Amino acid sequence: MDYNYKEAMKLENQLCFPLYAAARAVTGAYTPFLKELNLTYTQYIVLLVLWEEDGITVGEICRKLMLDSGTLSPLLKKMRTLGYIEKQHSKTDERAVLIYLTENGRALQEQAKDIPLQVGKCVRIAPEKAKQLYSLLYELLETNSDDFR
Repeated sequence: MDYNYKEAMKLENQLCFPLYAAARAVTGAYTPFLKELNLTYTQYIVLLVLWEEDGITVGEICRKLMLDSGTLSPLLKKMRTLGYIEKQHSKTDERAVLIYLTENGRALQEQAKDIPLQVGKCVRIAPEKAKQLYSLLYELLETNSDDFR
């Protein structure tokens, strides 16, 4: 079968478009809730990582969030200015920078505790389909991770 570039170039045949549009819609659903806490979505996901495991390296945060350090560094600087995190050099490896939550950063977890529930109400998809979508998206990321860098 011959490659039909005109068919391939139609928006309706692009996997990237529904992924992009859905990602914007879902992350946009967080905006009103995060705005009340003076947080961006990216700051929120950094906090999610730190609420789960405080005192990890910048590199580990990058890996967990699939972000590069050029994206994460200014974000961490802003979060430090806001008083949510602090940086410390590792005692065992001076090159490693560890990120810790401050009291203010830990207190935000309590303030943000209802966000997943609130956003869940905005995303109207059956729970079993949401699990299936979650699995498919992680499969896409895991099996193609080298191609996406």
